[in-house]
Amino acid sequence: MFKLRIVVQKYGGTSLATSQARAQVCQIVSQTLAEGYRVAVVVSAIGRTGDPYATDTFINMMRAVNPSPNPRELDLLMSCGEMISGLILSSHLNAMGIAARFFNGAQAGLVTDGNYGNAHILYVNPKNVMECLEQGIVPVIAGFQGTAEEGELTTLGRGGSDTTASALGVALNAEFIDIFTDVEGIMTADPRIVTNARLLNAITYNEICQLARDGAKVIHPRAVEIAMQRGIPLRVRSTFSNSTGTLVTHHSMGYDDISIIRDALITGVTYTSNIAQLKIGITEPDRQRDVPLKVFKCLAEASISVDFISVQPELILFTVGEDMAEQAEQTLRGIGFEPGVEVNCAKVAIVGAAMTGIPGVMAQVVEALTEYDIPILQSGDSYTNIWCLVNREHMEQAVRALHDKFELGKNN
Repeated sequence: MFKLRIVVQKYGGTSLATSQARAQVCQIVSQTLAEGYRVAVVVSAIGRTGDPYATDTFINMMRAVNPSPNPRELDLLMSCGEMISGLILSSHLNAMGIAARFFNGAQAGLVTDGNYGNAHILYVNPKNVMECLEQGIVPVIAGFQGTAEEGELTTLGRGGSDTTASALGVALNAEFIDIFTDVEGIMTADPRIVTNARLLNAITYNEICQLARDGAKVIHPRAVEIAMQRGIPLRVRSTFSNSTGTLVTHHSMGYDDISIIRDALITGVTYTSNIAQLKIGITEPDRQRDVPLKVFKCLAEASISVDFISVQPELILFTVGEDMAEQAEQTLRGIGFEPGVEVNCAKVAIVGAAMTGIPGVMAQVVEALTEYDIPILQSGDSYTNIWCLVNREHMEQAVRALHDKFELGKNN
């Protein structure tokens, strides 16, 4: 039986923001069809915050009327941006002579767990989408949304259109999932901070997941994890250039099955700002066992998410988003603690699968930051990353220092 060669292409808001940009998207779709693929397109909402049809614009409109809107109705409103952009793009494709048909999340078969605002996809029934592909029609699918089993529309949270693309790619057994954006691909660092940041031709699933969790915003980690489960390669590409972008796959794969294992110890440097650090000292030895439970239980009950946790016999350290710092402090004071609070913090992190088991990596991190008199407020690591908490004023210099120390600007 003839097997369709399917590519799923996801286009971000900047790729759809103007008629010229949408024309470029249509050209990419046309070229991909000419290469013998069937194309399924997933779209984000048009533009970014402040643009008329951007998701954040809709949110701000509703919250201006009601600061605490009904979650069900907020999801219905937030889903409109992707439907608007999808219908416009579908119409543009048809006007060019490329048969296209629009589907919202429910029509595309995305079934979620029903959690408003941050739903997870339970499964995908791609019947309607596959019928289009078999007929040579380009299905244009609204990202960021699905429908719970009882029929309620839900949205997928930040990065939800990436997640939609990956879930459809897996369901359709696509050859590639292409994430089109306004940057060339995955860089060794933010080029707005590091002038010699370099485009990565290839990167592993684990590395890009870690970069995304540590602050890189090119692709959502949930989307990477879904593609990784089936081993479908992702390509992060620019809508506005002919660059092949960055291939994301297993370490043993690459274009034409060429290994992408690199000699470089570190793949990239990333950062997250707007962090607050909280400290709780434990001065009474008989309370050392009780304090951690009381601290984290009360924060959980207050729905405060904590990160970068360090529990020591005489000290507890953790971070929260800066917008939650005051609430966290008040919550802890309410149960008798006097936390120290350090605001205006940022996390910088190095990521690289090759660092596992290699001695001296942390020494190089400390050396790089010490050269610029950047104090480390807290640190941690996993098998693919090392992160340091620093003052926000030192963040950009820390990123540059680490990028230089590990010579990421050089071609390996």
